[in-house]
Amino acid sequence: MNVVRTEVPEAIIFEPRLFGDQRGFFLETYQFPRYVEHGVTRPFVQDNLSRSARGVLRGLHLQNPSPQGKLVTVLRGKVLDVAVDVRVGSPNFGRHVAVELNEDNRRQLWVPRGFAHGFIVLSETADFFYKCDDLYSPKDELSIRWNDPAIGIDWGVEAPSLSAKDAEAPLLADVKNLPIYGQV
Repeated sequence: MNVVRTEVPEAIIFEPRLFGDQRGFFLETYQFPRYVEHGVTRPFVQDNLSRSARGVLRGLHLQNPSPQGKLVTVLRGKVLDVAVDVRVGSPNFGRHVAVELNEDNRRQLWVPRGFAHGFIVLSETADFFYKCDDLYSPKDELSIRWNDPAIGIDWGVEAPSLSAKDAEAPLLADVKNLPIYGQV
């Protein structure tokens, strides 16, 4: 497995080894000890799968005070995946990592606790899979505006397809109850 460190050190790109031949391929998508070596130490307790059409943008989402770390990947299709450090007091507060995840590169992105997460679909459809280290808690969910100029994400799309919740999400500066650096 190849590990790629990003400009925001806690967000990590994993590139699992792919073994293929004329019959297809084999890929080990997760093995606890290998990920622990790189700081992904909590056990996963929930897996999620979403399918979305081209131009759908989901995010930016996080939970607090019940944060989730997420190991995300694309099973089919292509997305631009984004993790934003929103931990108050972090030296990287407001900085983001953007990485293309697709069915060919089989990359995974570790989205740590205290980071907001979102993605936009670049292919006709995309099947997006993620492992979570805590359960979904609707009462703890927070959203941040996808096009907040203070974050400056280049999604590559002017008018994505958004849920009502995502379209009305506040700017990062207006979000209350953000996680605290060193406490998540």
